[in-house]
Amino acid sequence: MSLLLLRVADGVAGFKVTIGLLQRSTSRIRAYSLSPCCRHFSGFSAGHRSSFIQRKMSENGVLFQSRGKVLTVDTMNPAVKKVEYAVRGPIVIRAVELEKELKQGVKKPFTEVIKANIGDAHALGQRPITFLRQVIALCTYPDLLNDNKFPEDAKERARRILQTCGGGSIGAYSASQGIECVRQDVAQYIERRDGGIPSDPNNIYLSTGASDAIVTLLKLLVSGEGRSRTGVLIPIPQYPLYSAALSELGAVQVNYYLDEENCWALDVQELRRAVTAARQHCQPKVLCIINPGNPTGQVQSRKCIEDVIRFAAEEKLFLMADEVYQDNIYAQGCQFHSFKKVLYEMGPEYCNTVELASFHSTSKCYMGECGFRGGYMEVINLDPQVKLQLTKLVSVRLCPPVPGQVLLDVIANPPREGEPSYEQFIKEKTTVLNNLAEKARLTEEIFNTVPGIKCNPVQGAMYSFPRIEIPDKAVKEAQAKGQSPDMFYCMKLLEEMGICVVPGSGFGQREGTYHFRMTILPPTEKLRILLNKLKEFHERFTREYS
Repeated sequence: MSLLLLRVADGVAGFKVTIGLLQRSTSRIRAYSLSPCCRHFSGFSAGHRSSFIQRKMSENGVLFQSRGKVLTVDTMNPAVKKVEYAVRGPIVIRAVELEKELKQGVKKPFTEVIKANIGDAHALGQRPITFLRQVIALCTYPDLLNDNKFPEDAKERARRILQTCGGGSIGAYSASQGIECVRQDVAQYIERRDGGIPSDPNNIYLSTGASDAIVTLLKLLVSGEGRSRTGVLIPIPQYPLYSAALSELGAVQVNYYLDEENCWALDVQELRRAVTAARQHCQPKVLCIINPGNPTGQVQSRKCIEDVIRFAAEEKLFLMADEVYQDNIYAQGCQFHSFKKVLYEMGPEYCNTVELASFHSTSKCYMGECGFRGGYMEVINLDPQVKLQLTKLVSVRLCPPVPGQVLLDVIANPPREGEPSYEQFIKEKTTVLNNLAEKARLTEEIFNTVPGIKCNPVQGAMYSFPRIEIPDKAVKEAQAKGQSPDMFYCMKLLEEMGICVVPGSGFGQREGTYHFRMTILPPTEKLRILLNKLKEFHERFTREYS
């Protein structure tokens, strides 16, 4: 028997509930009416009226049948529940709450929350590069092409891009692989970067930031069940995108540890150990490299890259090179070497066989244009049939954001010497990178004056990853609260000082060691305040728990 609720009316003069019982075997509806006098119910609360209705319906043979949720935590995709992303985890959620409380006038031991948890340059005060924004503005509102306030080199680039867009508008979809002229410019950029080594635009896939391209490629690489399931080697510490994507895809995460005592260097013997151990329970197929490092800030030497390529060739591993910080090099004697350049310079034995995908983004380097979500990947030695599958896979999402593609094009095709915008562009770019180099030096210097904090040189990227000593008493208190010790430390830092950093456990670390990741992006004076407050906190924390 199904239930059909025909009418529920509750008026000032009283209420009437009419319920029909629909017999499946017939089309007849039997109506039952309950008509209490208004004087009995005019003073009833909504809750009492609801209870009365349910009781009377039950007396008349009508039972409520509650419909449960289709999607619950128990019925949802279990792989998603395993996904963790520390960069925007509980610490950041609490930081947002504290900001709201401060705005509401709630008294705190600080006047602002300093978010040093994420590499979001513009959010932390970095000014956009003028030329990039000029071309974006012209493409977004083409009527500005008639405005003489915009330089001719910006207008020339905007016209070229708009001519390739449907209807002359960046509001139109692009080709799934990306706008052709943008891919051509990216290929030429790679050739200039790598000293003339050719780059084929057909091997370039534009993407929604580098993250989207990384996840897309992992989707192609992950397969098998049980011991044949794909294993993916990732550095520890790592950027949590990798562990999150592997959890979602059901791949096997294979950790290899960077050498903290040697400025977070990558040791091939450690790679060999990780692969050998992993072969007992999965099939290692992919090796991920982050260079310059996130969260560790190291820059790999050319020799290290050569060793990694040889190792990948010997072990038949697909190489994924995350190179989104390639302009962020600060330490004297360090230099960025792209994996592609080194691969080709090692000769045909390697450049004709080793499969490589490298990634870049508009979000980092001197640009810091995170919100535009622009990026690319270049694939080398990809099987032609797999390449067709990759093109099919990216087409499902139609295309990357076209404004992000425009921005990427300007980065790949910046003002040239002799053009009107060249001097200003070079000045702004150099200023950003010089400021970051100074902040990298300042961060290492101040941290290493604090007993119980050890910070390796920030050779590149945008973060420091200092090691902190946490007293046993604090470790035990953290465990009693069900928290990792570094989460406990970072949460107290946030509550007492208003400083938001990310616990090292969110990136991975050797057992028994504790760290946090902090971006070096805040303006120099604010960074200095942040570092001195952190120094003050660590000394007080150590005294309290010693």
